[in-house]
Amino acid sequence: MLDRLYTRLLALSQHPKALWVLALVAFAESSVFPIPPDFLILPMVLAAPSRAWIIASVAMVASVAGGMIGYAIGAVMFEQLGQPILQALGKGDAIEEFNQRFNSLGFWAVLGAGLTPFPYKVITIMSGWTGMHLGTFIATSILARGLRFFIVAGLLWKFGAPIRGFIERRLGLVSILFMVLLIGGFFVVKAL
Repeated sequence: MLDRLYTRLLALSQHPKALWVLALVAFAESSVFPIPPDFLILPMVLAAPSRAWIIASVAMVASVAGGMIGYAIGAVMFEQLGQPILQALGKGDAIEEFNQRFNSLGFWAVLGAGLTPFPYKVITIMSGWTGMHLGTFIATSILARGLRFFIVAGLLWKFGAPIRGFIERRLGLVSILFMVLLIGGFFVVKAL
């Protein structure tokens, strides 16, 4: 099923309204959709390298907007369903402890999920569920999704088709290495 959906998305990347399709996919992927927008960005940038920055911008804006829907889902659905169930099971105290741990790492959790293949939708919903500060969530989402989509678009713009296979096969590895370098850089700066 996912293979057919992926094939269909690739075909849509050549459609005259492909930017709208990309916006819809990026928006939905941030809260419910299983396929990341990268698979539309790849053929769209290869087909029109001069539009790489517009394509990355549309993906980033739509993804962050969709992330806010995921945040709202976590905030609204948890209050209605999750909290009463956990309290009935005697786990009400664990909620507060988890919230504090998640929110103390919230910036890094959102940044990591926004950059890597880890499902961003999980973090958007968790951020709403734990009550992460909305401003922190939005700012970190813009940073993470912007870096991810602009790096992919920039590599495709610079190197063209040869880099496509590398990105498709190793997007997760490249994202994780970038995240390790970013965190390491913060620790080095902090130590100085």
